[in-house]
Amino acid sequence: MEENTYIYADEDTIRRVEEKMPPEEEMQDIAEFFKVFGDATRLKILYVLLCSEMCVYDIAAVLGMSQSAISHQLRVLKQMDLVKNRREGKTIFYALADAHIVTILSQGQDHIEE
Repeated sequence: MEENTYIYADEDTIRRVEEKMPPEEEMQDIAEFFKVFGDATRLKILYVLLCSEMCVYDIAAVLGMSQSAISHQLRVLKQMDLVKNRREGKTIFYALADAHIVTILSQGQDHIEE
């Protein structure tokens, strides 16, 4: 007959890990942030903007999609602070929000290409 084996948790390790874990609300925000990258159309828009600042019309032309579809996805990207915009007359130009987005895209591509 086999003896029962009990495994005891390493309390020090558990405490160190718990101290480094973000609060639950922040974890939810991070999960929402990464969900945005789970859509191929949004990724395509981000890669387009990685190359150049553009208006909705030009993004739609590059991706072969409707302006309304692009506008919808840009709204999502803007809400998550992944893109920013500026107005020039009646035209609104979109660009990546900051260098962090460039890094995320670059690291994702590097990881896939390994």
